Amino acid sequence: MKRTEYFTRDEANQVWHVVDAEGKVLGRLATKVAEVIRGKNKPRFTPNADIGDFVIVVNADKVKLTGKKMTEKTYYRHSGFMGGLKSTTPEKVLTSKHPERLVEWAVRGMLPKSRLGDRLITKLKVYAGPDHPHKAQQPKALAVSE
Repeated sequence: MKRTEYFTRDEANQVWHVVDAEGKVLGRLATKVAEVIRGKNKPRFTPNADIGDFVIVVNADKVKLTGKKMTEKTYYRHSGFMGGLKSTTPEKVLTSKHPERLVEWAVRGMLPKSRLGDRLITKLKVYAGPDHPHKAQQPKALAVSE
């Protein structure tokens, strides 16, 4: 009888990757990052286990959006109170105090909407500038197409 072998989190060899987002298209960057965080780039992908790698994104404030998305795309959130719907555009987010949230929202939308997705999003570290405090982990460069 054949058996399907599954990876566990203890058996997974998790490494760190660094991505420079300067000049990269947001959607293409987010799909590659979500794939690595989920572990789909590994030959022994297990859909119900956290076997993906850690990803550091630098220069998140210099990410590009194609077409008119910078001004016409809208992100919504709700405060939970009556009439508490708030909206913002990517242009406002990039000029705000936390421009890295744009990349975080894009990647989070591509991960599972479950406890596994909540655990996976903690493997994403996004920084607006070119510096990051994870040099001790010796991250490898991750290639992302334009």
